[in-house]
Order: sequence, then structure tokens, then C-alpha cells
Amino acid sequence: MAENDLFKFSIFFSHQNLCYADILPPLEVGARIKVAVLNFLKILSSPSTPAISDLPLVCRKLSNSRLSHGLLTDVSSIFLSHSFCTRSLMRENAAKAFVRVWKVMEICFQILTEEKRVTQRELFYKLLCHSPDYFSSQLQVNRSIQDVVSLLRCSRFSLGIMASSRGLIAGRVILQGPNQEVVDCSACGSSGHPISGDLDYLDKLSVRTDARYIIVVEKHAIFQRLAEDRMFHHIPSILVTAKGYPDIATRFLLHRISRNFPKLPILALVDWNPAGLAILCTFKFGSIGMGLEAYRYACNVKWLGMRGDDLELIPEPSLVPLRPRDLQIAKSLNSSGILPETYREELARMVQSGKRAEIEALYFHGYDFLGKYIAHNIVGANYI
Repeated sequence: MAENDLFKFSIFFSHQNLCYADILPPLEVGARIKVAVLNFLKILSSPSTPAISDLPLVCRKLSNSRLSHGLLTDVSSIFLSHSFCTRSLMRENAAKAFVRVWKVMEICFQILTEEKRVTQRELFYKLLCHSPDYFSSQLQVNRSIQDVVSLLRCSRFSLGIMASSRGLIAGRVILQGPNQEVVDCSACGSSGHPISGDLDYLDKLSVRTDARYIIVVEKHAIFQRLAEDRMFHHIPSILVTAKGYPDIATRFLLHRISRNFPKLPILALVDWNPAGLAILCTFKFGSIGMGLEAYRYACNVKWLGMRGDDLELIPEPSLVPLRPRDLQIAKSLNSSGILPETYREELARMVQSGKRAEIEALYFHGYDFLGKYIAHNIVGANYI
């Protein structure tokens, strides 16, 4: 089937240049699932030419991704265009993926009917028990969920699937939940306050702050050090970490705070390596794999550190060679087309040097140096 035909055949609306996933109430999601089933049965039972129809899905590949620049904001995000791929029962290499889509839709319909929510991990074990011939790994479940999002054009959360959050928040911010419980994040100690995976709960939070900056920290240990030193009182700030690659809930809360306080700069502290830059870019632009929802979580994040000029602050033995995985990430970032020129130059410098530097290397100057480094860069507006 030609790409244009797939576009016309797509069950649900997509803008001519932009495909996106809606946040929908359970009844409408249930209705979309029913429409998908009825369309499938209609073609299957056609008296003239019965057939098993392919599933038209928005293509989640680099070649189908673009960077959308905000008209009224400084936020840019990845989005997917209207190029389609298919899941087909008639192709041997795609038959199981085709069945997985229907299996996930079936479970999601049950979840929504029962007014429940599950995490991706819980969904994996349920599918593993009910359909072991089709699901043997979490990755298969995750990809099938994204296939359903692509088919129905509704968000993961609308399907009844919660984010599994690893994120923490600390500093000069007070959160008040819908049932009136109040959390002062400056009083949570070095552990910080865990970010809920319930996006509906996060959306209903009342947020108060007198912070002047939001600092996104790649590593949990660095977050703990800054929270323990109560750096957020020396520099009025909010500290956020996803403990590595950012999960949806942490990105959602960061986006929510930035939307409420649009003048608060968001500054990222990551390792000087391709993985650190990839983490920063996920906060800043979103990801291709979740391109239908990326705009809902993107934030105007600036790169505070570490950067190439910081290498003069650390001893040579602290630099370690780039790993093959680093070079793969660097190649992917370069080909993505999303990097600003200054980021591209930093990445080229990493690759040319063949070295990587971790934030902890700054402890060479003492454990209190990290706070001084952050303060110096913020005061001097040394971020890109």
C-alpha cells in the first residue's frame, strides 16, 4: 500500500505536517479501540474481497522526525511527520508484532473498563502470563505500547499506563496535592522527594516557589551531594534528577513547573560525554521513540556543564576513553539534526579527544567545589 494511501487509511486524525497523540478520557479511548476492531472485522468479513488488514502506524524513525520550533516560546520539540509503516499478519517477520498490538489493546481496554492503571512492568507480567508465545521481554511490551499509541493517537497515560518514575525533586519548591497534602521539598534532606508516576496527580499539583533557577542533574549521587549541601539556599533553586536517562514522569513535572514559571531558567548538569548530551537533549527536545508525545514534555533546557572548557579544571588521569557505546550515541546525535551548532561543536570535541569526563572529577578540588562551580557558571551566565 502506498504511503499516501496509508495516510488516508489512518483511522484517526493527523495534521498534514504533524502527528500527535491526544490525552483522552477513558470512554473515548475505549471508543477508538472499538473502531479499530470494527474496521478490522469489516475488511475481514467483506463478501467481495475478505482480507486481514494491515495496521497503519506513524513511523517512529529518524527519517520521519523533525524539530518543531515554538512560535511564542523558546521551546523546541521533536515531532513525527505523516510517514506510515505497517504491522502485518501476512509478513513472517512482522506477524508476532501485529498480534502484540491487539493483545496490548485488549489489556488496555480491560484496564480502562475497570478504571485501573498499571505500570509498564505490571503490564509486561500480565502479558507474559496470558500470552507467553508473544511476549518474552519488556522491550517487546514497550514497543507494542508505542504501536498502540501510534495507531489510536492517544497518549500512553490515556491507555491506563502509568510512568514508572525514578525521579526526585528537592529545593525551594512547595508541592500541594489534590487531597491537600503539602510537601516542602527543601526539608526532604539529601534523599529529596520522590516524583509520582501518576501524571494525572502531577497535573493537579499546586506548585509554589521562590527559586530563581531549576537545576537538572544527571546523576543521583550528584543530586544527593547538592541537596545535602543545601546548595538551593546559596543559589535559590529547585533540584531535579531522573537518575540517568529521563523518565516520562520527571519530564512531565519539569515541563509543568516551567509552564507555571516560564521565566525560571532550566540548567542541566551532565557528564561530558555523548550519553550526558543525549540525556540533556531528551529533556530539551523529547525522543523520537515517543515523538507523538514529545511536545508535551519538552523544556527549554540550557547546558550548564560539564563542557569542553571545563577539562582544564580536572587532572588528566580523570579523563577516561570513550567506549564504543559512546561513539554510537555520538553518531546518532549527529545524524538526528536536532543539535544546535554549539552542541554539535561540543560533541565533535568529545569525539576528537576520544575522552570523557564525569562530574565527580571536579571533587579533585574538594567536595565543596561543585557548588562553587555551579554558582560561578550561573552568575556568569555561562550556559548554552
